[in-house]
Amino acid sequence: MNTSNGNSRDTQTDSLQGKVVVLTGAGGGIASAIVDRFARSGSRIVLLELRTSSLADAEQRLAAAGIESVSIECDVADESSVKNAAGRTVEHFGRCDVLINNAATLAPATSIEKLLVADWDRTLAINLRGVFLTTKYLGALMLNQGSGSIVNIASIAATAPNASPQYGASKAAVLAFTRHTAVEWGPRGIRANAVSPGFIRTPLSESNYAEPEMLARRSNMVPSRRLGLPGDIAEAVAFLAGDGASFINGQELAVDGGFMQTTLMHAQPKAEQYGGWQPAHIDFSAAVPHG
Repeated sequence: MNTSNGNSRDTQTDSLQGKVVVLTGAGGGIASAIVDRFARSGSRIVLLELRTSSLADAEQRLAAAGIESVSIECDVADESSVKNAAGRTVEHFGRCDVLINNAATLAPATSIEKLLVADWDRTLAINLRGVFLTTKYLGALMLNQGSGSIVNIASIAATAPNASPQYGASKAAVLAFTRHTAVEWGPRGIRANAVSPGFIRTPLSESNYAEPEMLARRSNMVPSRRLGLPGDIAEAVAFLAGDGASFINGQELAVDGGFMQTTLMHAQPKAEQYGGWQPAHIDFSAAVPHG
């Protein structure tokens, strides 16, 4: 495993060293970068995934880096499955210091009038009930310890409507639940925050950018003039999970290159956008996903 990624970490002073980190939806592209980021800190990692067969690559990288880990099959929408995962976490590590709620599903685009109730229920079961269940049962371990950090992966779709109404609604609810958790459990030593990714280029989303026009259009809409990468999200998650964010609680951190601030700018005449500054040609294809 390449655990440097251009960032050196002194694990002797890293507050995440030795911490037990539970990651849901551990088989995805963003999850892969999160795994590598916490591995660089010397954390102990619990990988939760619906099918552990999808974790083979992550397991191999962790083993090669000498990182203690365990993979557990878990359906985050099923209470008994989550309870089992919490029990097995205790069996292996005796505690849970960090919970990262990354598991989610994004249904195909649809209009409200064509949205099936079954699709609505499935999205909220995974994206919202899953966060509640893992917080309830793995958070119980944190409450017993009197310490812990929860980082929920939300989305900018929680604030700005996209093409999937059930997805945006589920992520907005995740933000509300994050704030409630922070206030209710803050006095008991638990912090809860959320990371809201913007346009992130992952292996799963790569098909969206096969068309150069779409790649250029989305990249041009981001003030940072690039799409995000899984590592950008992983760094934000690690920051919120660690002691450097010890006084940050109940907050949403949008990792979107400034995209959510551009509405009025893009409504201006093109010649007036960005102060009239026109960039030279940018090769957007140079940015490739990592992790």
